[in-house]
Amino acid sequence: MTAPVKHDPLLKPDAATDHILGPASAEVTVIEYGDFECPSCGQSHAAVKIMLDHFGPKLRFVFRHYPQREIHPHAELAAEAAEAAGAQRMFWSFHDLLFAHQQQLQEKHLLDYAGDIGLDLPRYKAEMLDHVYLQRVQEHLAGARHLGIRSTPTFYVNGAVTDVSFGPQRLHQAIERALRAGG
Repeated sequence: MTAPVKHDPLLKPDAATDHILGPASAEVTVIEYGDFECPSCGQSHAAVKIMLDHFGPKLRFVFRHYPQREIHPHAELAAEAAEAAGAQRMFWSFHDLLFAHQQQLQEKHLLDYAGDIGLDLPRYKAEMLDHVYLQRVQEHLAGARHLGIRSTPTFYVNGAVTDVSFGPQRLHQAIERALRAGG
C-alpha cells in the first residue's frame, strides 16, 4: 500500500549529505530509513539490490539512518561506522557488510569490517573514538521523527510512503506504478 505523496523537503535527496545509488536523472527515487541491526531491514536490503539491478538507471536509491536503539543496541554505533566509511568513500561497501553480518555489530567487529574493506584504520579509529559522525546519524533520526516514522524499514517512493510490512514485493510494485505514472 502506498500513501499520498508528501512534499516535505526531507524527501528530496541531497547529494552533499545523502548516500545515493543511481543517477539524479532517474524517474523514481526510493528513500529508505533503515537500521543495520533490524532483521526486516536485512531482508529488504537483498530486495533493494535486486530492484536496483532490475530497474537500472530508472531508479535512484537513498539510504538514511534510523537506528532503533531501544531494541537494537548496536545499530547507532554501526550507523556511525558506516558514516566513517562514507567519509572515506566506502559507504556502500560497509553498508553491505553490515547487513551481511547483522548479528556481529559490536565495536570489535566494526573495526574488523573497516580493515576488510581497506579503510584508513588510524583515521577510522580516531573518528569513531570522537563520535565525529554521531551528529549526522542524529540528524537522520530527527528527520525520521519529523516525517512521523516509527519503524524500520520505512520506504518512500517519489515521496509516497510505501508499506513493506507484508514483504518487499510491495516496494517493487510501488516502483512499477511510479514508472507507469511517468516518474
